[in-house]
Amino acid sequence: MLSGLMPLRGDALTAAVAAVVVIGSLTVVQGASGTADVWRAVMPWGMALMVAAVAALAWRSRFPVPVALVAVAASTVYYPLGFPDGAVGLAGVVALFGLAADGYRWQAWTLGLAQFLVIHVWEAVVFGSPRLDSAVAVLEMVLVVLIAGEVVRRRRENRTLERDRADEAARGREEVLLRRASEERVRLAREVHDAVAHNISLINVQAGTALYLMDSQPERAAEALATIKRTSKDTLRELRATLNVLRSVDEQAPRAPAPGLERIEELADGARGAGLEVRVVRRGGAPPPGAAGAEAAAYRIVQEALTNAVRHSGAAAVTVEVDCGDDDVRVLVRDDGAASADGFTSGNGITGIRERVAALGGDVAVGPCPGGGFAVRARLPATANAGAPAGATAEAADSAANGGDGGRGDRVRRERRG
Repeated sequence: MLSGLMPLRGDALTAAVAAVVVIGSLTVVQGASGTADVWRAVMPWGMALMVAAVAALAWRSRFPVPVALVAVAASTVYYPLGFPDGAVGLAGVVALFGLAADGYRWQAWTLGLAQFLVIHVWEAVVFGSPRLDSAVAVLEMVLVVLIAGEVVRRRRENRTLERDRADEAARGREEVLLRRASEERVRLAREVHDAVAHNISLINVQAGTALYLMDSQPERAAEALATIKRTSKDTLRELRATLNVLRSVDEQAPRAPAPGLERIEELADGARGAGLEVRVVRRGGAPPPGAAGAEAAAYRIVQEALTNAVRHSGAAAVTVEVDCGDDDVRVLVRDDGAASADGFTSGNGITGIRERVAALGGDVAVGPCPGGGFAVRARLPATANAGAPAGATAEAADSAANGGDGGRGDRVRRERRG
């Protein structure tokens, strides 16, 4: 609550500058008049009016109308009471200008004209007749201040209107893009329906035919099964091509935080649920500074290695080792499964691991262990190496690797770890 009553820094600076000007003007008046009684003459009520007019400016932005009333009234009353001349009226000018510039139009004009009338009536009473030269000067001063405030207000409104128009134009462009994307999704959905629905219907019919003729006409049943295989293969190819288009259209920057080393235990729990015995070993301290990309890559590498161990290795136990050094993160995932006798062929999973590590400028080794089993070993620098491919990032590698093990078809069993 108190923070809402504290003056803003800019307003406090304005009040301080006004105080310096007012004090300086009285000093100049004292020097010009050759008398030492100027300061004594303003005591006490003149000084009180000066302090009220100047100090109120410190709260001009928080309470514009009350501050303008105090500053204008104090600076206006100061002169008719016969106190030594000076720049006390500057406080009223600043408050009046700020009131008009902030959009309090009728308050500013009412207060400015009231100030003119008070001074004009006072001079008419004191001098017995209106002083037109003084009245015109005061009116000109009030009009200049109010019109300047109106100009500033109008410029602010124009800038706000331009920003609103720019934001509206940006929203319009975004809506156009979203509409085009939606239309593209509809078109792709129609193609998927036409291809998949037709082929699935054909597969259903051929499967019924094969079941019906399996005993009486096995050769025709075999033809039906061959048709099912060919049709299903074509369906998968078309569906995969459509999904690749969708992925390239819809891929956006991730909104959720990238997974890191703290979530590797979750991966281990998932593998344990599939029947594997998983041991996680952490070495070193916290990840090095700036290692967000290395952490995300390490998480994905462990995820891919555990997935392959569950699906293809026949392993009973897996060891996951994570070592955080001063400037890199090292990952080792090793299982006790049976390695392929004829080696392995890199599928999308292994390719994704290599691309991810290459994007960070690290090193990776994937293959059977000499003593049996299979291992994935990677070193991930905390920051991307200057020798990494231009424009490569951990996110780009993650996008390339997100295909997982899909698309390997009949060779997935042979590659054992893809």
